[in-house]
Amino acid sequence: MAEKPSSEQKPASSDTGIRYVSLYEADDKIYTRRITGFYQRLRRYTGLPLMLGFLLLPWLVIDERPAVLFDLPARKFHILWLTFWPQDAMYLAWLLVIAAFMLFTVTVLVGRVWCGFTCPQTVWTQMFIWAEHVCEGDRNKRIKLDAQPWNFEKIWRKSAKQFIWIVISLVTSLTFVGYFMPVRELVSGFFTFNLDLVPLFWVLLFLGATYMNAGFMREQFCKYICPYARFQAVMYDKDTLTVSYNSLRGEQRGPRKPGEDYKAKGMGDCIDCSWCVQVCPVDIDIRNGLQAECIDCGLCVDACNTVMDKMGYPRGLISFTTEDAISTGHTKIFRPRLIGYGLMLGIMISLFIYSIATRVPVGLEAQRDRGVRMYREVEDTIQNVYTLKISNMDRGTHTYDLEVEGDYPFVIQGYKVVPALEGEVLTVPVRVSVKASELATTKTEIHFRIRARENPEITATNTTTFIGP
Repeated sequence: MAEKPSSEQKPASSDTGIRYVSLYEADDKIYTRRITGFYQRLRRYTGLPLMLGFLLLPWLVIDERPAVLFDLPARKFHILWLTFWPQDAMYLAWLLVIAAFMLFTVTVLVGRVWCGFTCPQTVWTQMFIWAEHVCEGDRNKRIKLDAQPWNFEKIWRKSAKQFIWIVISLVTSLTFVGYFMPVRELVSGFFTFNLDLVPLFWVLLFLGATYMNAGFMREQFCKYICPYARFQAVMYDKDTLTVSYNSLRGEQRGPRKPGEDYKAKGMGDCIDCSWCVQVCPVDIDIRNGLQAECIDCGLCVDACNTVMDKMGYPRGLISFTTEDAISTGHTKIFRPRLIGYGLMLGIMISLFIYSIATRVPVGLEAQRDRGVRMYREVEDTIQNVYTLKISNMDRGTHTYDLEVEGDYPFVIQGYKVVPALEGEVLTVPVRVSVKASELATTKTEIHFRIRARENPEITATNTTTFIGP
């Protein structure tokens, strides 16, 4: 029986080609080079509005309540001027389907730009890398700092970076938890040490998660955890716009002097400077072709264009382009799959907006009372007993009038008009009767309708059956 190689001893290579790989070996730390350019600015300008929106929304107040608040204990979800209840779970499912189709459409058209420009993982990692640049310097300085022994300079630079990381994580955590409880009470209670244990637990949990994720996991999340990287290749085609290296122009790669006639030596435009690798936040070489780890952030495009400018070569050796554009020079934008995704997305968004605009903030459910007979004969009338559930999902108190309609002159008895508070569900027993001489069928449909006195446009209808002899 062959001995298992120890973790301290690497087995010698053999002619059989067998190689032992440790699945638990840590990746080398990535030191990204700081670069400026069009896509770096674009990432800043797209990520900044999203980050500001995330930070400011919990502090906005509409109608004397937070503009966005997911009040789980009260089962109320306030979003701007609307309040949603558990009965509105359909809208959440609908929204998730829309988001999925939007992701499919964007991916088919322009690849993983969501990952590279607007994904929270990318935006927060970018902030943490910014803190590294501020406190420890650019790539070469950080490598040198990590290699040198601990001294005063290394301690204060590392401590300053950790302090900024913790501050960013704390602000992120307080803001996120502030979507589930009033943020002013949360922040005040946290800094005055007067916060309940449950919100304190969640604040500390998300603080640690943000700190570990953006500070240490970074590209590991994109490579091994995020499911998007696993199925994005299925949605790509030859006309999908992605970050690509033009190997027809760049190969053979190699160093050369400025002004040298490198083409006479059979060399391409790539000088093999590795800047495209040094700026990559997920540590891949785009020159090896399309890879699942690539997030289409465009930093390698800016780096390569900077080098091309210095060498006096045309830009675009690495660029946002398509496979067809590189091989044939043509790109087909409108193609069946993209058109199909776009049409489905447009239809779903239109229906979603229409459903929200016509949403009725009251619900009515009529159930036959199971505790009594199917019908009762009282003198010369036939009676059915029902239990009505009236759900007031509007912002404010309403008093609802009840009506009943059907093929016969039905009469409501026992209905008591009670004001329904915001979010309250009223359970009201009622009796519906009709003269026996006027009832010609054993079973007929009746329609209950409620209407708010304060606003007659707020109305709901429910259909059930009336049973007779």
